Amino acid sequence: MDKLWLADGTFTRSLCFKMCIVLALRLHQLKNKTGNMIQTKAFAAFDAKTPLAPFDFERRNVRANDVQLEILYCGVCHSDLHQARDEWGGSIYPMVPGHEIVGKVVSVGSSVTKFKTGDTAGVGVMVDSCRTCKNCQKDLEQYCVEGMTGTYNAKERDGKTIAQGGYSTQIVVDERYVLKVAPELDLKAVAPLLCAGITTYSPLVYAGVKKGMKVGVVGLGGLGHMGVKFAASFGAEVTVLSTSPSKEADAKRLGATKFLLTTDEAAMKGYDSYFDVILDAISANHDYTKYLDLLDIDGKLLVVGLPTDAPKVLPFSLIKNRRSIIGSMIGGMKETQEMLDYCAANNIVSDVELINMQDINEAYERMLKGDVKYRFVIDLASLK
Repeated sequence: MDKLWLADGTFTRSLCFKMCIVLALRLHQLKNKTGNMIQTKAFAAFDAKTPLAPFDFERRNVRANDVQLEILYCGVCHSDLHQARDEWGGSIYPMVPGHEIVGKVVSVGSSVTKFKTGDTAGVGVMVDSCRTCKNCQKDLEQYCVEGMTGTYNAKERDGKTIAQGGYSTQIVVDERYVLKVAPELDLKAVAPLLCAGITTYSPLVYAGVKKGMKVGVVGLGGLGHMGVKFAASFGAEVTVLSTSPSKEADAKRLGATKFLLTTDEAAMKGYDSYFDVILDAISANHDYTKYLDLLDIDGKLLVVGLPTDAPKVLPFSLIKNRRSIIGSMIGGMKETQEMLDYCAANNIVSDVELINMQDINEAYERMLKGDVKYRFVIDLASLK
């Protein structure tokens, strides 16, 4: 159409042109409301064998209950490597790993009440759940009966959209699964709290760790070093158990009062039936019985490490002292916020090494060698 009639019977091409522009803008706005229109830079695994590489994709636009974060930092979890390399099976490619996310709120949906533009916020291991099952109703979304929606390497609740994680510049998440972060803390060191922090805080709280209790921490790595910090802050006597004598100085710097070399059989015998709680953060294959024997009456072995092979357990070590093995994975949204608030009040953060996104493959190799104290964190400014 090259002419448009006006009310007085005249017409003009310029008005027609203006109306076409308005119509085009309106269509663009509608597309933004329904399409995945937030341009995002990232690094992704494209298969189980090749190194992570640059990947551009689109996030969904902000819906009524959504919060959009510009990601500042993302921690590097050992599970990122496992899933990128399909070591647990079922990996979905292309995969953008990362579930220890801290960023700034840049946009909120019309129904959002907990966040505003400019807030500091975080996203952890999950971005959704069914919300209605008995566990979700008890603020235990991590144990959702239908299964929680992981921040990456998972399909969102529509069963089609692939969730992509924090090795990226932007993320959009329903506000229920976004956490408030105290801006005065060192934000790069806060990022690992979203996984390593809550993974160790939750079982220690569940086990009732408090002043006067004896707590052992096995494995002084990304998880273990947070376990030491939390148990010490709760007032417990903390002992780090390790195969590496070189870790003793660091263990005591982090808050441990004792150090036990697990290769020293005589020393281990001296701790028979000694601990109330042992936090097992070892991801390598190992024998649980060795640590069960160190537990006192009603002692608890809290398992947060994920070996690839089934562990060995001697039943006689279980029935002696009425010991138990308890598994735990992260925490619900309420408990995770509680943990972040506790960390802010007690100035607890992770020990980190900041890297650029382009160094992620080297970081994976170093992580396999245990060459990090104690968590790599990606500076997402390196992708801009």
